[in-house]
Parts: sequence; structure tokens; C-alpha cells
Amino acid sequence: MRILIVEDEQAMARLLGFNFEQEGYEVDLARDGPSALDAFRENPAAFDLIMLDLMLPGMSGYETCREIRAIDADIPVLVLSARTLSEDKAMAFDAGTDQYMTKPFALPELLSRVRNLIERHQRQTGSESRPEAQEPCRFGHVTVDFLRFEVRVGEVVHLLTTMEQQLLRYFIDHEGQVLSRARIMEDVWGESADISTRSIDNFVMRLRRIIEYDPAEPRHITSLRGTGYRFVANP
Repeated sequence: MRILIVEDEQAMARLLGFNFEQEGYEVDLARDGPSALDAFRENPAAFDLIMLDLMLPGMSGYETCREIRAIDADIPVLVLSARTLSEDKAMAFDAGTDQYMTKPFALPELLSRVRNLIERHQRQTGSESRPEAQEPCRFGHVTVDFLRFEVRVGEVVHLLTTMEQQLLRYFIDHEGQVLSRARIMEDVWGESADISTRSIDNFVMRLRRIIEYDPAEPRHITSLRGTGYRFVANP
């Protein structure tokens, strides 16, 4: 998943970029509207969401959003702005934004909104239309609802990040296979992703904390020393 963040305050841009990269997203940064539009026009299909400030140098966020909408009417756009007046929000929605958040913001809420916007867009465009993607997947004491980004373990419900879900789905789709870290990196994140094998291990540990009775002694996602991982639904 790739996000274009349009933010002229460099400290804020770096903070946003860091946190979304930690969630497994690819992040492109633009300091103003024209550079954002240049990046988007070059390959609109490369991006899954645009995060947009309103107070930008040269070209306002409103105008930038209108130009984006002229290129692609469907890509999710989330405005993140210090402007709090209802008139500002109305103008942003009129320009075509999907959601509006004000600064300062709560990071978990921002992550959730981004995840939900991308999920909705995927459903609308059909990229989540496969029957196996819609039906809940059950194994052991675990139920995975891919449409809701949820994992239910007994009576406890866990929300997955986008990359956690993609990795878990990849394991489920390749049950019983020995999957090297290099193969996981290429198939789940893509060849161009700036991610290390250590990052993959961290994602696996996060999934184990969710689906395993004892993450220290995993039964579903097992390690093969020096090779990678294997998923077993019913060990």
C-alpha cells in the first residue's frame, strides 16, 4: 500500500512518514501542490491514498484536491489540517476530499481512518471481490474477517493493520508451504519496498501475539531456522 503525503512542515511530514512506514505502508512525501500533482500524474495507479494539508505554499490544498479529482475521481483523499472552521471543512468536501481530520490528531484514529478508506476503495474497485477474500476464514480458535480487517480469537476481537492482514492472508493462501523471507518480501511488499527481513520478523511476531495461544511456542506460524516460515491451519 502506497500513500502520498502532501505536507509543507517537514517535521510533521517526517513524523507521518515514519509512523505509516512502521505500519507497512510505502510513503511518498511532497512539500506543495504542484510537486504532489507531478508525482500523481506520473502514475496515478501507484497510490492507494492521498493525505493532504490545506495550507500549502503556492497552491492551496483545496485547489490541489480539485486537480487530483480531475485526474482520478475515486482515489481516497484525507485532509489533515489545522483549520477547524466548518467553512474550511465544507470547502474541502466540496473540493472532493473523503475525510477531514484536524491537527493535533490521535495517531490510532488517523491510522484507522486511512485503513478504512483504503479498504472501502478496494471493495468499490473490485480488488477485494474474490469470494475467498469476502468469506471469513476459520482455523483452530481463530476467525479472520478480511472485509472488516478483524481477527476474532474466542470472544476477543483484534483489528489488523493493512500489512498485517495482507501477510496473514498470504500465509493462509500458502498453507503448508515453506516461505522464505525473500519470497514473502517480494510477494507481499513488492520488489521496490524498502523493508528488511527483520521487519518481516516483527510483523510475524505481531501476528503470533494475535492468533497463537502461546506466541513463544507458536503452532500456526512456525519458524524454520535459516529458511523462513510455514503456516499450518490445524497443527
